[in-house]
Order: sequence, then structure tokens, then C-alpha cells
Amino acid sequence: MARLLKFPLLREDSVALGPDTKGAGGLILPAPDPVSLICEPSQIIDLTAAQSLLNDALYRATTSREMRNEVTHILRALLDTGSAIIAEAFTKQPRNAHGAIRARSWLMDVILALAYDVVTTRLHPNPLPSDGERLTLIAVGGYGRGEMAPQSDVDLLFLTPWKITGWGESVVESLLYILWDMKLKIGHSVRTIRDCINQGRDDYTIRTALLENRYITGDVALADELRETLDRDLFKGTASEFIEAKLSERAKRHQKQGGQRYVVEPNVKEGKGGLRDLQSLFWIAKYVHGVHDTADLARLKMFTREEFDAFLEAENFLWAVRCHLHLLTKRPSDQLNFDLQVEVATRMEYKDRAGRRAVEIFMQDYFRHATRVGELTRIFLTELEASHVKQAPDLLRLFRHRKKIMKGLKIIQNRIAISNEKNFLKDKLNILRLFEEALRTGYLIHPDTMRLLSANLDLIDDDMRRNPEAVKIFTGLLLKHGNPERALRRMNELGVLSAFVPEFEPIVAMMQFNMYHSYTVDEHTIQVIAALAQIERKELVEELPVASGILAKGINRKTLYIALLLHDIGKGRPEDHSILGAQITRKVAPRLGLNKKEAETAEWLVRHHLMMSDVAQKRDISDPRTIRDFAKRVRSRRRLDLLTVLTVCDIRGVGPDTWNNWKAMLIRQLHEETTNALENGMEALTTEARSTEAKKALRQALPEWSKKDLRAETQRHYDPYWQGLRVGQHTTFARLLRDLPDNDIRIDIVADEDRDATRIAFVLQDHHGIFSRMAGALALVGANVVDARTYTTKDGFATAVFWVQDNDGHPFAKSRYKRLNQMIDKILKGQVIARDALKDKDKIRKRERSFRVPTHITFDNEGSEIFTIIEVDTRDRPGLLHDLTRALADMNVHISSAVIATYGEQVVDTFYVKDGYGLKYHAKLKQESLEKKLREAIVRGAERAQA
Repeated sequence: MARLLKFPLLREDSVALGPDTKGAGGLILPAPDPVSLICEPSQIIDLTAAQSLLNDALYRATTSREMRNEVTHILRALLDTGSAIIAEAFTKQPRNAHGAIRARSWLMDVILALAYDVVTTRLHPNPLPSDGERLTLIAVGGYGRGEMAPQSDVDLLFLTPWKITGWGESVVESLLYILWDMKLKIGHSVRTIRDCINQGRDDYTIRTALLENRYITGDVALADELRETLDRDLFKGTASEFIEAKLSERAKRHQKQGGQRYVVEPNVKEGKGGLRDLQSLFWIAKYVHGVHDTADLARLKMFTREEFDAFLEAENFLWAVRCHLHLLTKRPSDQLNFDLQVEVATRMEYKDRAGRRAVEIFMQDYFRHATRVGELTRIFLTELEASHVKQAPDLLRLFRHRKKIMKGLKIIQNRIAISNEKNFLKDKLNILRLFEEALRTGYLIHPDTMRLLSANLDLIDDDMRRNPEAVKIFTGLLLKHGNPERALRRMNELGVLSAFVPEFEPIVAMMQFNMYHSYTVDEHTIQVIAALAQIERKELVEELPVASGILAKGINRKTLYIALLLHDIGKGRPEDHSILGAQITRKVAPRLGLNKKEAETAEWLVRHHLMMSDVAQKRDISDPRTIRDFAKRVRSRRRLDLLTVLTVCDIRGVGPDTWNNWKAMLIRQLHEETTNALENGMEALTTEARSTEAKKALRQALPEWSKKDLRAETQRHYDPYWQGLRVGQHTTFARLLRDLPDNDIRIDIVADEDRDATRIAFVLQDHHGIFSRMAGALALVGANVVDARTYTTKDGFATAVFWVQDNDGHPFAKSRYKRLNQMIDKILKGQVIARDALKDKDKIRKRERSFRVPTHITFDNEGSEIFTIIEVDTRDRPGLLHDLTRALADMNVHISSAVIATYGEQVVDTFYVKDGYGLKYHAKLKQESLEKKLREAIVRGAERAQA
């Protein structure tokens, strides 16, 4: 053994030999293509130095264990050094992903070849192996493709001609121990060629991995035999079944990732439009046509040069994002979470621009690439259908009779195609007519036709945009077929929508960097229009009775659809998007066929599209003044109805779980009371009238009570109590207050299903700071306050009611009532100090810390007859409401009610308050003092939450 260790590990003339080179003796290392790597191979690993280190270490070692430990240590150091050099080069060239992933793969090839050589020549030498003792190390999967992100697994196949021998088992075991000791994530299998065929037939994952097999080291002839056998016995004649399996797998993967290309925290690898979709195209092309490199896709002529360039650009971009994710997290993370989006954008050298953060520009690029991946997938699969390798979709069974198609069009593979491109393009209005035909007939559009449209967008000029017939066709897409979102989405992806409405282009794939919106701005717009179409199809009558009723009575549909199309068109600029959007609408609406009155209404709707939502969610709509002011701004029932439907659709289009019973109840109540004010006069909305009506309702709800008890109950409360709560709450409080001892606390917790919340009512002797203590108790048990009211009776009792939800926006589970009750009791009795107990719970999660939410505090003395309204718009966190109300309590501010509106990471807390004398805060100095204290509470709490 000692003499053997003196032999050189590497031959100097074999270092640069490729895998197919039959060198005489010595180790054959994989030969890199220097052009394809992000830096020179010699910078990544110094092979001469590596040879020297390994030879010296092996010479010193006296046992196999020492030998293996020394080799592990050296190879790990070589890998770490090489990886650091690649990472540094990638930092300097942050978009050269192809160079980085190939460099990482080549470095791993070298490390494995070195390790394999040590194991087979030093640990388990076998100078004269029999034919059955041949062994080959093959890369499979992504590694087999020669692409490795910094934290990718190393997928290996140990190939033997027949059942593995004792020598082969020793080699595999020793090599794996070295790799495991190097802390590498290894996926491995030991198979014969026959095993590969048999297992590949039964398992498409194994078949796909074998499809990308690549020789690393060992017996070259065995690797060649594997490739030939796979082609002959597994791949040949099975292309159709492989394609269908991959497409089925793709559909399931998309569904698991949310089924949407535009989710705000996409998975770069597995998501729709992600790397796996591009890889699937390559797998299919390799399976069907035997391509070995991405460049071979151009040779197949399935893509035009422009499309192939788009393929490479998208692939490089997505790989760059994935590599940066791995380097930032130091783990195989492919989920582009909010906090990582900011860091990746910085690493990829995106910069803030007017009105937009760098991260938003980066994510817009991401979604545009994801959209392009979808287009390339459609083109590729349709080409496969044309060559009869893939089965065409059987859409015909959806129709009893094949529908007649417009002259100049034809049906190919159950898709609309163009009979004569030259004739078709002579009339540029045919571009819009094509989408009308697709909606009318239900057919998909052939990818070749999509290519033609994308290549001729310049035909959509000002003359066409102003052409009455073109406008009629476009508005018909919105109004005539019942599913306008289908046409709009395809037009948007192809660039036709932005060409016909150029003002739409800036919001295409624009991400809104917040936790509230689930979609990009353009996709949100399409979702909003889809929501309106769904209501029109009478699919939501039970869920949306008010909006459904408005549409059933009849409104100006064209005005509403155009307003929805344009409502967010002003986003992404420094100006208020509602104001800018209204200005754009003033110009665009007439161009889209609205007359003067309709255009003015559309402009008003865009300018005020957030008004109803804001009033409903940020103001006390039980206050008559709120309804009167809102009614004055709306001015007519016609506008109110249009705004109500727009508001409902807008909220539903934010995300799949944004609309709930709470919002529905608020919008419904605001619409109902504003309708009453507009139709019956503002004078009907008085505090006195509401109080009288509420007391009458209470008497009817408590028929078993004596007149004396009822008189006592109706006389013990002030007017705000009667106008602020409904009869159900009045009844609850009447029973809680009845015969209440001076030092007792009574609590009632029930599910309020109409509001998707849990209602907590409690009564006790009034004392300073009750609201703050209650907010602290609720924060401690993980309850989010969405609305609250607190009143003091004439005989000195506090009556407070809070509506709360859990972190998922649902009512609290009944199993948590007991703990909720206990915590409220302890807090109100002073047994637990909320400020101290919240220190460990009031935290902002890491993934949410990158959001910027500036704090705005406003004082409004006009919105209520008797209260000053303080609105605090700031960053949400668990202990915020407690901190704010404690600051107000310290300033001797009496809180009558609080309305909480949460928009992802942003929250608007609105307080209706009076000073210690029951007066409003008119003095500027007092307002400034209050604002200072509130800002201090926000800053201190934020520092604690991020510590």
C-alpha cells in the first residue's frame, strides 16, 4: 500500500481530456467549455494544486479511514473555494445565470471525478477488473443536464452491467460516505441497464431523470451502452405517452402552486411559467427529437429566432432568480417570498424609479417572463400536435354541432387559424374580430395565429383605435358573450389589449408589492371584470343579493365595464392613482365609445372607486353624519348603484379570500342607508329618530321584561349607544347589566356569522383605559379586532363590544372561547399587564419586514356631530391597537368606537374620540400633541416588533 500511494494521482496530460477521450492510464477529468462558464476554469479550481494536496495527504495516511477523512477535508475545501469564486463572479455578473449554473455543474463533475479516482485506485484498487466489475458514475436529472444552482441536489446513478459485485458495493459505499461527509445532498441509485429500462417503464420520474443522463467518470463503454439501450428499448415509440404524462404532471404542479401565473409570491421552479415548465419543453423535445442542448431547439424550427431568444432570456432570468435565492438563504429555496424579492431585486441591480420601488420593477419583469413561458409552451405543444406526436384536445365533443366560423378563418387541431395571412391582414379589424369569433364559438386560438397577431401589433394604430367598427367589436367583447375575461386575458398576453388601449401597457404584469393584492394589476383588472360577468350570469344571487338586484333592475353596463377596465390604470406613478386614472379615463372613455354623459360617469367612478370601500371599512356607518356625507358625495341613486357593484367586484378581484361576510354586511348596510337618504331625504337621518326606533325595537325584543325594567334600561344610555348598535347587541347588554354588582365583570362571547367574526360583549364599572386593556387581552390570544364600540351608561357602567377574527380572517373557534374569557378577565382585573405580556408576541415575521408603510395620522372634526375622528394609517402588527389606545388613554382621550380596516400589512385604525370634558379636539396644539404621542407609540412598538 505504501508504494502504491507514491504514484501520482493525476497525469498532467489528462487534465483537459473530455469524457469520450480514451487516455492511457491516469484520471480523465471532464473538459469544460471556457466560454460557457462564468469565469475561467483555472480560477474555479487549480488542478495542479489539487493534485498536489491529494497526493501529499494520501501519502501521509496510514489507514483507509485516515485516507477517506483527508480526502473529504480537501475536496470539501476545494468545493467551498470554487463555489465562493463562482458566487463572487455571479455577484459581479448577476444576470449571467447560464454561466453560473454550468460552472457549478462542472466544478461538481471535477470533485466527483477526483473522489471516484481516490476510491477506485487507492481505497479499493482493482487493477484487473472482470467484465462484471465495471462501474460507471452518471449524472441524472438537472445535474445530468449540466445545470446546478448553488444548493441543488447531486443526483447520481451508479451503473453496473449486471448485479453489483462486492468490489462495486465497496466503491459505492466509500464514495457515498465521502460525499455525505462533505455535507452534500446526494440523490443516488445503483442499477443495471436492465433495471433502468424496467423501472423507467413504470415510473415517469425515473424515466425523465434517465433522459438526462450524462457520463462523469468510470467505464465509458457502459455509459454508451446505456444511452443506446434507453433509446432503443425505452424511449422509442413511447413519445406520446411520455408527453401526456409530463403534461398531466405539469397541470397537477400548477394546481398545487395555486393555478395562477400571477401569484405574488411565486415558486421560481415549480410555479406556472417557472423553470420546470421550460425544462418540460426541453424534456419533451429531447424525448421526441433527441436534442442534447437548448440551442438544438432552434434547429427543430418549432420556434422562430425571436421566440428562441425569448426562451433563452426567460430561462436565464429564472435561473438567475433561483441562484440568488439559494445564495441568500443558503438552502434550496425556490419560493420568492416578499422579503427575498427585495434582496433579489437589489442583487440583480434593479433601481427605484419615480413612483415605483425596484422590487416592483423586478417582479414586473418576472411576470412578463412567466407569461412568455406560457406562450412558448402553447406554441411548442401545438407543433407537437401538428406532427401527431401529441393528441389534440377533443373540444368538438363540447359542441353538438361544429359552429360556422368567419370567412377567412379555419379550424386546425380544434383551434381557430387563419386561411390566408396576407388577406387576413389587409383588414386590420380582423385582429379584433378573431377574438370575437373565439368567444362566440368557444374555440381556442391556434398558436401560429397568435404568433401572427403578436408580429403585427403595429397595425393597431390611432386610426384603428378611433374606428367606430373597431370600438364596437371591442366593447362587444366586454358586453355580448358573458365571459369577457377569456378574451381580455388572451389579448393581454399577446399585447393586443395594450396596443388597442396603450394606456393599459404600463400596468401589464405590474406587481403591487404588498400582502393585500394577490395578483398583478392587469390580472386584478381582469379578475374584477370576471366578477361582474359572474354576477350578470346570476351565479352569485345568494352571496351578493344587493349587487345581483342592482344588475337585475338594469344599469348602464357599458359605462360600468369601461370603468372597471380603467379603474386601476393610473397605478405605478407618483400621483394618486385614482386622480390620475380619472384623468386618463376622461381621454380614453370617449375613444371607447362612451357618450359625454357616460364618459363623465365613468370618470367619476374611476376617481371615486375606493370611496365606498373606504367609508364602509374606515368609518362608523351607524353614525347618521357618515351616511349624510356619503350621500352628498354620491348625489344620485344611479351613481350609488354603479359604485356599489364596482366596489363589490373590486374587492372580490383582490384575491380569493378577500371578500367575506363582514365586508358584505358593511357594503350592504351602507348601500341600504344611503338609498334611504337619497330617496327619503337627509332629514330622516337624525340621532333622535334612530334612538326612538332602537328603543322601540328593544321593547319588542324583551316582551317578558316589566315596563319598569324596560324604562330603566332605555333611560340609562346616551344617544350614541342607541344609534351605534343594533337590537341584538342592545338585548345582550340589557341582560348583562341587569342586577350587575358594582365590582363584577360579565362577558358574552358568541359567533356572529353574518359578519364572519366573533362578538365579545362585556360590562363592568367604568374606569380609565378599559379600551386599551381589552385590546391588549385580545392581542395576547391572537385575536384581530375588526370593529369595536364602547359606551358609558348614565349610572357609571362601561358597555363594550368587540368583533374579532383569527389570523385567517375567520371567527374564533369555540374551543378558544374559554382561554379568551380567562384572558379578558385577568387583564380587566389587573392580574396580567398587557404591555409586559405582549413583548414576546408582538413580532413582525421576517418575510413581512420588507414592506414600507408610511404612517399618516389625520384629524377630522366634520365627519361626526359629537366626536373627533382620528385616523391612523400605518404598518400593522399584533400589538398595534393596544399601543395606540394606551397612548390615547395616557392623554385622557375617551374612545367611543374604533373601526379597524386591514389591507395586508397595512392597517387603518379609526377612533371616534372626545376629550375629558366631552368635547372635540379642535385646537391645533392638542392635535399635534396627540399625533406626537401616537407616532412615538408606533415607532417604539415597531422597534420592539422587529427586534
